[in-house]
Amino acid sequence: MATPKRQQRNQPRPAGPRVVVLGVGQMGLVCASMLTAGSVGVGAGERPEVVIWGRNADDVGELAQTRRSARLPGFVLPEGVRVSIRDEELGGADVIVSAIPVQFSRDVWRRLRQYIPRETRVGIVSVAKGIENETLLRPSQILAEVLGDDLDGKPRPIGVLTGPTIAAELARCLPATMIAASDDAAFAARIQRMFSSSWLRVYTSSDMLGAEIAGAVKNVIAIAAGVLDGLQGGYNAKSALLARGLAEIARLGAAMGASPETFFGIAGVGDLATSCFSPEGRNRSLGEALGKGQKLDAYLKNSPYVVEGVPTTRSVVDLARKYRVEMPITSAVHAVLFEGLDPLSAIGQLMSRELKGERVG
Repeated sequence: MATPKRQQRNQPRPAGPRVVVLGVGQMGLVCASMLTAGSVGVGAGERPEVVIWGRNADDVGELAQTRRSARLPGFVLPEGVRVSIRDEELGGADVIVSAIPVQFSRDVWRRLRQYIPRETRVGIVSVAKGIENETLLRPSQILAEVLGDDLDGKPRPIGVLTGPTIAAELARCLPATMIAASDDAAFAARIQRMFSSSWLRVYTSSDMLGAEIAGAVKNVIAIAAGVLDGLQGGYNAKSALLARGLAEIARLGAAMGASPETFFGIAGVGDLATSCFSPEGRNRSLGEALGKGQKLDAYLKNSPYVVEGVPTTRSVVDLARKYRVEMPITSAVHAVLFEGLDPLSAIGQLMSRELKGERVG
């Protein structure tokens, strides 16, 4: 007689690493799914046990019962992923994936850090893209600051997983590439092995700073690309915007100490292109609505998603001022979002800037 599905869920799993994914938004869902996809070079006895954690009881309860989420239509959470709302789940984790939006990350991690023993070397992987307001810290820096060192006084292994990652495409297992970046080369390689599959190729990088700056600022440029779409500015204008936007990202990153190569790879131009052209990108969609005349507050009120590019725009303008980097596109997006500048006027101001030679980086 076949074993009922409910019993199958409780069958003992192979003794692989225990991974807890924080967040039941789009990236949290697809990360949990990717971890069960059958990683390249990982033996059956190393398959991870995956738990996805959420803080909203209604969202977690619905996901546990239906294996589906309104945040990602058509997606079905694999049966092997356990859903939980218990903070104590972090206690036995070998790796934690943080899919919490940047502006909420600090509060969530302050709440959860008591469940992470200081005597264990738990690795943390961030998939969030943005810059915290007020502190101007990147996601990995927030994690390091909140968690502190382990009992031996050593920094915890922290890495980021980033790249062209439209969640709806990852959910359909369409071919994709990502970057696993960390100051800890061994941990970057571990992330690579955990997430790589027959349809997802993960590269490693030591430039965590560059990867996070690229992932954050591309959200701002994507808002500008959406504005062009809303104004029917055409592909010539959008491609030019992408090129000049990349120059702004590279200038800021270089001033902060990142490797220039990062911005011309998957984490840089690759992610930027996807964000600027994909109709499913949240930041581009917001910009398009603004270009068509919709007001920011009304759009955000009706959106079921966190649009990271909005608060990140404030942070990037502050970083540009701090590092004395000229970022005219970012400044124009800030003026549209927070200073009442009409989108069409913003385009006109950019086009009428002083004529000069092209400079990238």
